[in-house]
Amino acid sequence: MARSADSKTGLAAVAEAAAQSPARGLPPVHLWNPDHCGDIDILIRRDGVWMHEGSPIGRPELVRLFSTVLRKDPDGYCLVTPVEKLSIRVEDLPFRAVAVERRGETLVFTTDVGDLVEAGPDFPVEVETDAATGEPAPRIRVRADLWARIARSVFYELVESAAVEDSRLTIRSNGAVFALGPAGAGVE
Repeated sequence: MARSADSKTGLAAVAEAAAQSPARGLPPVHLWNPDHCGDIDILIRRDGVWMHEGSPIGRPELVRLFSTVLRKDPDGYCLVTPVEKLSIRVEDLPFRAVAVERRGETLVFTTDVGDLVEAGPDFPVEVETDAATGEPAPRIRVRADLWARIARSVFYELVESAAVEDSRLTIRSNGAVFALGPAGAGVE
């Protein structure tokens, strides 16, 4: 695809595309089908820190901006603009759910990039358990196929507020019921 001499590429194009999204809305990345342009040296570490060329991206506004053009495709995570698709690496999940608040019948999670997610049928809470260690790995869908790892302290809050149903700890939000794990097992 030919580009004009003044068209931006790489990080500049990603930042420009993300900045065009109104307020804290999200650009329509699901509608963009650009050519794959290669990899960009961005890593989202297991602890949620975004790295570029081995150094942390220190500006939260820039991380937020990049998070709005993040997408997970069958070939992996990528940052997309209307004209470019750049692969990135993610060690675990791209986001962290760092807070939860009950608003009436709804659990509202806040991610490390400022997204608010109302748990419910379209945004489920799931808990996988490591077969070897028994350690829970809770997560919530943020959008499309992008998930947030629920921070341990937030998971403890959920466990403390859980009900026991059919020998399982459960929470409810927006009419949906989510299992956290077996009752009596606790969280280590």
